[in-house]
Amino acid sequence: MMDIHQILSQLPHRYPFLLVDRVLELEKGKRIKALKNVTINEPFFTGHFPHRPVMPGVLMLEAMAQAAALLAFDMQGIRPDDKTVYYFAGIDGARFKRPVEPGDQLIMEVSLLRLKAGVFKFKGTVHVEANLACEAELMCTMRTIA
Repeated sequence: MMDIHQILSQLPHRYPFLLVDRVLELEKGKRIKALKNVTINEPFFTGHFPHRPVMPGVLMLEAMAQAAALLAFDMQGIRPDDKTVYYFAGIDGARFKRPVEPGDQLIMEVSLLRLKAGVFKFKGTVHVEANLACEAELMCTMRTIA
């Protein structure tokens, strides 16, 4: 539904912090399904952990937030510019169910729960194959910077 070139045109993130490789499904204003391929070449694996590479949980939350941003931009029919930043406003109920290792493919599913006073609330999950790896409720907002 959205390839890396379309993602790059919407998200300001770049290597090594762009954590969405492809959008598989997008239901306008409702939900998004995206993927991230995890490789041994990820820079965080050097130190997390040298003896047993594991993707940091906070990066799974960030990957969900990036997918959520794509859903929000599509829903509002906008493209962010250099004066717009999409921020985390909160994270609730974050749970990590299994380690993510090199060779895994993350499938992020994010659904919009509500939009109130410019704050989006999403429910997100990350699966590896059929196994739940991470879940959380994410609050995000867009702000114009001076």
